[in-house]
Amino acid sequence: MQHVTVPQDRIGVLIGSGGETMREIEERAGVRLDIDSEDGSVGIETVGDPIDAMAAPDIVKAIGRGFKPETALGLLESDLRRLDLIDLTEQTRNDNDLQRQKGRLIGEDGRTRELMEQLTGANVVIYGSTLGIIGEPEEIDAVRRAAGMILDGAPHGAVYSFLERKHNEMQQGWNVREQT
Repeated sequence: MQHVTVPQDRIGVLIGSGGETMREIEERAGVRLDIDSEDGSVGIETVGDPIDAMAAPDIVKAIGRGFKPETALGLLESDLRRLDLIDLTEQTRNDNDLQRQKGRLIGEDGRTRELMEQLTGANVVIYGSTLGIIGEPEEIDAVRRAAGMILDGAPHGAVYSFLERKHNEMQQGWNVREQT
């Protein structure tokens, strides 16, 4: 049995209305979830296909880090899709710096976070002290690099240009793959 800890304010999202989300995760991933709503501990026991069950801890973690359940369940759709978390406290000096950097990553009216999603194809969430990414390796790499640029103080315009270049490169790569 594996264990994952989920923040207290995300337990309700993990369980869902009337246990709906929890049941869907259990059914689709072939696991049984034992959720302790007191301390946020989630036990994950494999009861079905072990390959599908391998994604269950990341699905639970993703919901705990702020992703919508349907986005987290997308980890089951492709062997290449995965969850990546960046701990922002490792890149910031104190709480004020953390808040400032989170603001830069989100951008005015959420524009920067939104552009990261649109131009890479990944899903991006900033929750607590983490930046969460769900996507394929190339998408995750592009978001990680863009976030690194922002955290290093790069102007947003330079980051947007980088994301547009990566978007064009990925589009060309997809077109080449479709033709072969």
